Amino acid sequence: MGQRDDTDATRGISGRPGPEDRPLDAALRPRRFEDYVGQRRLKDNLRVMTKAAQNRGESIDHVLLCGPPGLGKTSLAHIIAAEMGVTIHVTSGPAIEKKGDLAGILTNLQPNEVLFIDEIHRLSPAVEENLYPAMEDFRFDLVIGEGPGARTMTLPLPRFTLIGATTRTGLIASPLRDRFGFVARLDFYEPAELLEIVERSAVRLGVELEHAAAEEIARRARGTPRVANRLLRRLRDFADVLGDGRITAALAANALDRLEIDARGLDDMDRRLVLTLIDRFSGGPVGLDTLAAAIGEDASTLEFVVEPFLIKEGYLARTPRGRVATPRAYQHFERPLLL
Repeated sequence: MGQRDDTDATRGISGRPGPEDRPLDAALRPRRFEDYVGQRRLKDNLRVMTKAAQNRGESIDHVLLCGPPGLGKTSLAHIIAAEMGVTIHVTSGPAIEKKGDLAGILTNLQPNEVLFIDEIHRLSPAVEENLYPAMEDFRFDLVIGEGPGARTMTLPLPRFTLIGATTRTGLIASPLRDRFGFVARLDFYEPAELLEIVERSAVRLGVELEHAAAEEIARRARGTPRVANRLLRRLRDFADVLGDGRITAALAANALDRLEIDARGLDDMDRRLVLTLIDRFSGGPVGLDTLAAAIGEDASTLEFVVEPFLIKEGYLARTPRGRVATPRAYQHFERPLLL
């Protein structure tokens, strides 16, 4: 299965949660659909599904949430459970190492409860195969004994909802993906949505934040709520040490520049990738492995962590022949466009 991109954890604008993010994420997490900002179409669809399941007294269909880290997949899982009025049990793909681990989790579920598996693409094949009958028929098959005397015992399971989250949709096996009743992809957020999130977070954290400063954070947050909240926390540090505790527009711009996050949300790794492509490879096309070797980074990290935002913002294009810097990249970095 895919490896976690641990090198990404050191980036200030990474969407992946670090140890210091988890308490903040929990404190700022929306509790109901009406508190959840962004992803409007997805939110509306999930609201209909949960309401219909409630009216019928049933569990909601299994849900697979896909998309880059930091966009709110975990928050949506908690909201679904809260709207259904049931308990959510949280685990991750790497944490379920053996068939027995999965059996223990599933047999302790109560009717209609939610099981949330983060990084579900990292389940081992053996565990994943035993999840199929649990999702489809609500049963778990145990093999007792060994050799000729071995026998199979079937354990009935209560009807439950599995919510899986993944940043690597392509690593989800087709048999697993097909067993989800609803598959949804979360998109990057617009600056206006991030602005609302930042201002709400500032109120909850007791931070005095100018509207213009919130706009500055929203512009540089790479379309990702977790990044926006992390930048808010960093700016609070600067305000406490260099100011009077209030985050002004001038302080925000200065602090974000010092953190090497430019006006478009690009950081050092983004600049290294694009400028290497322009300056060393004449803008491309160049293969991913060659580009990764040139900047000393893992190819998987570039492909799944760095590139999505650059592609979304129009600085980079993937072509059959390799990566290509776009005219917008030349303009942003003030490089002459080669014709």
